[in-house]
Amino acid sequence: MVRAQRPPADGLRGPRSRRSPGPTGRDLRYVPLTPEAYAEQQRAQGVPEEWVQLTVGLYEQVRSGGLACLPHHRHAIVVAWLAGQWAYHADQDREREAAAARPRVSGERVWDTDTLTYDHVEGGVGHPMTPPVGGAPDKTWMTCDGTVYTETIRDENAVHCLEHGAVWITYNGTATATDVKRLAGKVTRTPYTLMSPVTRQSGTITLSAWGHQLSVDSASDPRVEQFITAYVPGPRLRNRALPARAAVPPR
Repeated sequence: MVRAQRPPADGLRGPRSRRSPGPTGRDLRYVPLTPEAYAEQQRAQGVPEEWVQLTVGLYEQVRSGGLACLPHHRHAIVVAWLAGQWAYHADQDREREAAAARPRVSGERVWDTDTLTYDHVEGGVGHPMTPPVGGAPDKTWMTCDGTVYTETIRDENAVHCLEHGAVWITYNGTATATDVKRLAGKVTRTPYTLMSPVTRQSGTITLSAWGHQLSVDSASDPRVEQFITAYVPGPRLRNRALPARAAVPPR
C-alpha cells in the first residue's frame, strides 16, 4: 500500500498552488508558490495592492516557518481567512458604490450603514427608529420567503432578515383592509420579503431595507413597487447564503 506523503515543512496549499503528482498519479504533495508568484496571482485576480502586500507578508511567514506555532494544516487556513476578509471588504465596497449610484425613491430615508451594528444578540434592543432599518439583530431570523405575518414579530428577528437583504413591509392600525390585502398579495409573490403589523409606527405603511426606509399612505402608491424593485435583495447582504426559511416559523 502506498502511503500519502505529508507536505514538506515549508509547504502550503495557497490558492491555485502548483502540485506534483505522487506515485499513484494523484496529487499528494503541494509545491508552494514563491511569494512573487503568489503576489502576481493575487493581482491577476483583481486584489487591491494593499491586500496583496498583507497576504503576501503572511504567506512569506508561513513558508519561512514564522508561524510554526500553528499546526501545519492551519497555515493555509490563515491565508484563506485573509483572502476571505479581502473578498468580504471588496464586496462591501461594491455594495456601497452600487447603493450610491442607485436612484433614490422619492421620500426614501437613508441611514449610514457604517453606524448600524451587526452584532447578534439574544435579548431586546432599543433601536433608534421604528421599524428598525438595522442595528443589532437576533441570532435567528424570521422566515422571509414572501411571508405574511398577521401578528407582530420581534424587531430583532426581522432585522436579521434585513441584514441579509430582505425587505420588511409593515403597517399600522390606520391601514385599510384593502391595502393590507394588496400588500400581502405582493409579498407572497416576492421572495426575500416579509410583512407584519407594527402598531407603534407613525406611517400607515412602511417599507424597510437595511439602511433604507419609505413610508406611504396607500398600497397603491407606485413607490411601493419602486422600493421593492430597488432593494430586493437589499443593498447590504452580509451573508448571501441566508435561507429564506428559518427556525422562527410564520404564525
